[in-house]
Amino acid sequence: MSEWDATSVEGKDTILRVVREEAERFFALAEPEDAWEAPTACAGWHVRDVVAHIVDTTEGYFAAFDVARAGSQAADPYGLPAMGARVNEQAISFRDTTQKELLDRARADFEKMQGILTDLTPEEWTGFLVTHPYMGPVPAYFYAAGQLMDFGVHSWDIREGTGRNHAMSGDAADLLVPFMLVLWQYTIKAGADLTPFSVGLRIGGRNGGDFRVDVTPEGMAYAPGDVGDLPAVIEFDAASMVLTTFGRGNFGTVRGNLDTANRFLNLFFRI
Repeated sequence: MSEWDATSVEGKDTILRVVREEAERFFALAEPEDAWEAPTACAGWHVRDVVAHIVDTTEGYFAAFDVARAGSQAADPYGLPAMGARVNEQAISFRDTTQKELLDRARADFEKMQGILTDLTPEEWTGFLVTHPYMGPVPAYFYAAGQLMDFGVHSWDIREGTGRNHAMSGDAADLLVPFMLVLWQYTIKAGADLTPFSVGLRIGGRNGGDFRVDVTPEGMAYAPGDVGDLPAVIEFDAASMVLTTFGRGNFGTVRGNLDTANRFLNLFFRI
């Protein structure tokens, strides 16, 4: 299954293919004239604001790669707690830009970012560190996942805004599962009660399996393992895990102690 593990170079072609598929779905949703000011699942955002957010995010990636390639000192990351307010401010600043201009810019940015990622050598895919504007230094492959989060999750947001029934692509969700575990590590609430406890996760899909999660004052650690002796196990299909991590809903099935499971689920702020 290594071709589905985007943290390895064997998964590079797979994730870049799926990012392109999700991007094309996203652009198709945003192109109709009557869609531009339609609501989305992102509170206060129209479709135009989601497009603007992706432009802002992707162009931030260009700057991050430029700094890393030059060997320059990157600015301190903003941190994920500051992300919501800052990306909202950046997105709505584009509201005077026309639909055609912003979509053309978004498409050009997408192709440029695909080129940057495609050109990474096998060694760079896993070993080249680029400072993410919110998370700090991360391996280059994380930027492919960032593109998949943007196009895959925000396509879901646009579809959700239409009021029609819909679902998330299994390919996109499967690829994102490992990154959701990392996001949970980065999104523990300030002041959360980190008195030690453990919980199990049972996740579906190609990158799923059973994971033991330990919460301590040092944060959250996880590893594949037997969850049969744990007080609670939370079961997710891949898409439900992704959408829960991003705060699009409260999904999952609890086996065992509900209080333990809910304590875990409430440790995190959602982005």
